[in-house]
Formats: sequence, structure tokens, C-alpha cells
Amino acid sequence: MPRRPIPDLADVPQHVIQRGNDRQPCFYVTDGYHRYLAGLSGSAIRYGCSIRVYVLMTNHVHWRVTPSSAGAVSRMMRWVGHP
Repeated sequence: MPRRPIPDLADVPQHVIQRGNDRQPCFYVTDGYHRYLAGLSGSAIRYGCSIRVYVLMTNHVHWRVTPSSAGAVSRMMRWVGHP
């Protein structure tokens, strides 16, 4: 059964979880965390999203993001995945 669509509305905070494939590690060295945050920051600015809280763990990431326009979170996620 497919997932229900997630509302992606302007100015509505969203909880985003990004996991590694099969829950494998996303980060292997400390520099990986810094590079991820730099990419995330750039994409948030590029697509008008405000990230208030984030947690980086070895095999997944949580963040609370508030988009300034509808669809901004999905555009930001695509850019984070493939800068």
C-alpha cells in the first residue's frame, strides 16, 4: 500500500527523517557531518527553508524545517541528495 501524501504547505513546520540505505551508516568520519551540514545549509538558503532543530546520528538525520513556499522541502531534499 503506498504512503499517504505528506502536506507540504508554506510556513508549516515539518519533521524530516533521512536514513541510510537499509539503516546503514550515513557518516563514517567527523568530516562527513560537517560536509552534510554545509550542504544542508546551502540548500535551505537556496530553497527558502528555515531549519530550527537538527540531530545528526550515524545512520540517520532528523530535522525540523519550515518552508517559505509549498514544495520547498521536497526541492531542498533533492538538492541535498544530489548537489
